[in-house]
Amino acid sequence: MRGFVAGSTAGGAPLASRHHPELRAAARHLGRRRFLTVTAAAAALAFGTHLPARGAAGSRELDAARIDSDPFTLGVASGDPLPDSVLLWTRLAPAPFEPDGGLPQQYVTVQWELASDETFAAPVRSGAAIAYPEYHHTLHVDVDGLEPDRVYYYRFRTGTWISATGRTRTAPLTTAAAASLSYAAVSCQAYFDGYYTAHRHLSQDEVDVVLHLGDYLYEYAVNSVGGHRAYTDRKLPALFNREAMTLEDYRLRYALYKSDPDLRAVHAAHPFVVTWDDHETENNYAGAVSENDDPPEEFLLRRAAAYRAYWENQPLRAAQLPNGPDARLYRRLQWGTLAQIDVLDTRQYRSDQVYASTKHTGGPLQDDPARTMTGAEQESWLIDGWRTSQALWNVLSQQVCFSQRKLDLTAEPQMSMDAWDGYRASRRRVLDGAKSAGAENLVVMTGDLHAGYAFDIKDDFDDPASRTLGTEFAATSVASGRDGAERPATWDTYLKANPHLKFYDGRRGYVRVTLDRQKARADFRTVSAVTTPGAPISTAASFVTEAGVPGLEPV
Repeated sequence: MRGFVAGSTAGGAPLASRHHPELRAAARHLGRRRFLTVTAAAAALAFGTHLPARGAAGSRELDAARIDSDPFTLGVASGDPLPDSVLLWTRLAPAPFEPDGGLPQQYVTVQWELASDETFAAPVRSGAAIAYPEYHHTLHVDVDGLEPDRVYYYRFRTGTWISATGRTRTAPLTTAAAASLSYAAVSCQAYFDGYYTAHRHLSQDEVDVVLHLGDYLYEYAVNSVGGHRAYTDRKLPALFNREAMTLEDYRLRYALYKSDPDLRAVHAAHPFVVTWDDHETENNYAGAVSENDDPPEEFLLRRAAAYRAYWENQPLRAAQLPNGPDARLYRRLQWGTLAQIDVLDTRQYRSDQVYASTKHTGGPLQDDPARTMTGAEQESWLIDGWRTSQALWNVLSQQVCFSQRKLDLTAEPQMSMDAWDGYRASRRRVLDGAKSAGAENLVVMTGDLHAGYAFDIKDDFDDPASRTLGTEFAATSVASGRDGAERPATWDTYLKANPHLKFYDGRRGYVRVTLDRQKARADFRTVSAVTTPGAPISTAASFVTEAGVPGLEPV
């Protein structure tokens, strides 16, 4: 969220420079005009990071028997379940807080196993994959030929080492009349703001899949005591106490975040469907425009590094592999004929925020039809997908607040120019597209806000009597914002200013949604604290919306 003060970091250390010499050198070498061509984009990453843009086989193989400490320190993960396949992920890093992860620039052969039971007594598939140094010894194994709608267990081996066991599943056949889908939505896990207690509880919850809605990591510095975690039993390396700018910085930041045992536990328990927001790259960036108006030829090199590190460290298929500063992250998943899940990218293609402020009373630029949140191609893809959808429920997995959210009770209230309120013409096109496509059972999932919200999506937000077109559930943060409060200082104001807002809670946690043929139910799960570990979890509120009858009702 915009508002971070340039020249300082969340860990308290001053920034020596906005631009790493590596980025400045690459930008000078390429020049803006050449860099912004498609063919130069991939070359830029190679120049700026001394790595091939799309990876290449290492010249020599490392004998895995020589790895003398556990290389699976960052756990395992799975993602994007299809009816016949699932993506498995791990990374080899015996020394995760070192730039090379504790391995030489040699490739490593890793065996993987998939079974229908935790003991692996009933093996299903197995094979070998190569962990290349060019990809920081990460693995993305796309296992196909699987049975639909099945739970599987998986693990990796190399040398004498065996990874933790992960649990994953496939989706039902696209033509199957699936009876139910349960998913949890999470977002915003600033390491320095607290423990991932919500993830620990979610790892023990019964859900089919987890939607991560952005801000998986923050580019800000993390000091030696882990910020508000206030470690007394460890000291984090000084290399984390600076803002991430280069590929090495982002890779190391993922290593720090994934070293958290609760994050590793939730990845091992459930398949994830991930999308990014801003902090995986830089706060509040918009397309090629950085928060601090850095030259585009410099910022896009930073974006290329951030996107590369994101793909390396997430359970994503090859189709999402970046090409320089560009990546096709938006995609579509199905859960039989019950649900279609459209995953959006509202950062890479958006127009710059208007009025140079996160919060503003707004004006005509909000309604400029030339401005976009998604870009024209993604917008058409979304609406065309609704037109051909055979699903009962249409789930939109995206990042920032979709519904109108007035922030005060004045005649010209402030709104967030970083959210869809700053892109009202874009939102209008999406809502009109949903109506024309007949996407009646629309469920929008949102992150970013560091609070749990439940909205009725109105055809005209300024008219409470207008038609309700769908439902929006905003997942609160996992840790960002520290402990929070059940009723923030803005609680009464927001509820009065926004009649379509049915729930607002400022504590940490996640939202669990269960879809069936009759209704969608959302349970807002919250923890009492994150600045100390081990807090219990409870359900703050539950709501249902009936299929064919949009509008929220408390349970």
